[in-house]
Amino acid sequence: MRSFIAYILLAAIMLPTLSPWGTIAYFKLNREYIAKVLCENRKRPELRCDGKCYLAKKLKQQQDKQDKETSQKVHNIPVIQLFTPQSYFYNFEPEVTVFREPVRFFHQLLFYAAPVGKLLRPPRR
Repeated sequence: MRSFIAYILLAAIMLPTLSPWGTIAYFKLNREYIAKVLCENRKRPELRCDGKCYLAKKLKQQQDKQDKETSQKVHNIPVIQLFTPQSYFYNFEPEVTVFREPVRFFHQLLFYAAPVGKLLRPPRR
């Protein structure tokens, strides 16, 4: 079941790229009908068009349609601003603090002496 869904999704994704090939296949299968009925140059056989003008016209229509859809998709995409405008100014200099009263503090250094003599003794024999 999963592989069936995967093939369906793959076909849906590839359909726009395969549509010109479908037009060409339609032209190859119905070449006689297109040359006799739909060709623009059917009254001038010296050109030996054989419906190629019809094929070119259809391919051009598909390309224009695809370009139009693509441009509409591009215009509808929201724009995400990645950088800030240059109107902002950032100041990275340190601020100078002025105290009104002198700061009074003292630091008492406490010294701890570990009993090193008891820990580091040579082994007894």
